[in-house]
Amino acid sequence: MEHIIKVDCLKHVYPDKTEVSACGLAFTVHRGERVTILGPNGAGKTTLLNHIIGLLKPIDGEVSVLGMSPFENFNELRKHMGVVFQNVDEQIIGPTVYDDIAFTPRSEGLKKPDVDKLVKDIAKEFDILHLLDKIPHYLSGGQKKKVALAGALVMKPEFLILDEPFDSLDTKSKKEIIDILNRINKELNTTLITTTHDINIVPSISDVIYVLNDGKIITKGNPHHVFSQLEILKEASLEKPILSELFYQLKELGYIVDIPFTIKDAKEKIIQLIEKGPNN
Repeated sequence: MEHIIKVDCLKHVYPDKTEVSACGLAFTVHRGERVTILGPNGAGKTTLLNHIIGLLKPIDGEVSVLGMSPFENFNELRKHMGVVFQNVDEQIIGPTVYDDIAFTPRSEGLKKPDVDKLVKDIAKEFDILHLLDKIPHYLSGGQKKKVALAGALVMKPEFLILDEPFDSLDTKSKKEIIDILNRINKELNTTLITTTHDINIVPSISDVIYVLNDGKIITKGNPHHVFSQLEILKEASLEKPILSELFYQLKELGYIVDIPFTIKDAKEKIIQLIEKGPNN
């Protein structure tokens, strides 16, 4: 597969002299992948994203997006990416939901009818047509996330970068946004790069997981590979996913079962356990 992002042994120093590195394994993203950067707060996830976006310039290491330096080619690369920051209140700037979603198409000089179609099409996708005339400030947290996502995706970027997109959302809002992201990934082949510390949602949004701890990528792989490395998760101060914990305990009780990482897989394995009983 074609890789579109590569970060290798990144080093950055903030004005207060705080130094952040992202070394260890190279971070590589291929077109159409769903990539999750998993790690505790303070692990360096946002710093890594800000270099990929082009908001920060590394003092050492390689950062390449579509074969270009994101910091030096910010204006060119921003046309290819959508970004949703952790605090969407700082990102939503339009006086109405419509104006906020329309910001990028208008900035690109599109004509009013074209802007109107793009805004209404993406609003329909996110089920927020009824919110277009609303003031964003008064929306719920889940609705604000949808508005920010709609604004990031209105121009159909090649890849979408999401920094802790599920933070502070209720279960229903998380599921709605996960479903939307997976549909966009499948239908448009949009590459998804997500940071999170919420380990339980990771299997639902990931083809590849990078575990980051103290600025170092300590492992990578698919959900089954990563969540089977219990010592690595412990090193990164990450709990096992709830489903994994449940089935590890069942194995300790003598049940012969593989560890599932999605609700669907868990349901099938529980049915099999009920039919077979222990030690079978």
